[in-house]
Amino acid sequence: MTELERAVEAALFAAEEPMSVDALAGFLGDAEKAEVREALKTLAETYEKRGVHLVERGKRWHFETAPDLAHLLRKEREQVRRLSRAATEVLAIIAYHEPVSRAEIESIRGVQTSGGTLDVLMEAGWVKIAGRREVPGRPTIYATTPEFLDHFGLTSRRDLPGIAELRATGLLDPVEDAYEDLMGTDDTQEASKDDLEADEASDAA
Repeated sequence: MTELERAVEAALFAAEEPMSVDALAGFLGDAEKAEVREALKTLAETYEKRGVHLVERGKRWHFETAPDLAHLLRKEREQVRRLSRAATEVLAIIAYHEPVSRAEIESIRGVQTSGGTLDVLMEAGWVKIAGRREVPGRPTIYATTPEFLDHFGLTSRRDLPGIAELRATGLLDPVEDAYEDLMGTDDTQEASKDDLEADEASDAA
């Protein structure tokens, strides 16, 4: 391992929270971002077959237990918490159209959205307040969090599944009609993917 790889490994191991490339570069004495990215890529490959993996979630890196070993570390059986249909719909709208205001969510759903539904998603750590829309009234807008990506094993929003994938895994039941309304036709999905790619390119710039 190079000295930079060792330093990046040590920084992530000691960090209390996942770290971005920018944060790592600054923490390591203004190291070159390109070199930090390369070190992260090499480390991720090194840890790929180990008991812990180095993963990227929402442009932040951290170590996590290898998925096939997670059961060994559970002391208690986890209780599955199912979202209500309303919460599932709202989460899907925010994930595919963020940032969105409550009025925009209600416009897409066609019904009013309870403040409690948004509270549940924020308490779960999957949704956050992302500021205010610069329009009259300056409504609050919502977006997903890195914890949302981490929980669902997504590297970025570009990894969000399409209708065909959701149907194949059975995740559209019992909210199939709602998801189809939210995500639209294949043409709409392709447009959404283009928007996500544009967002990613903008963030990278």
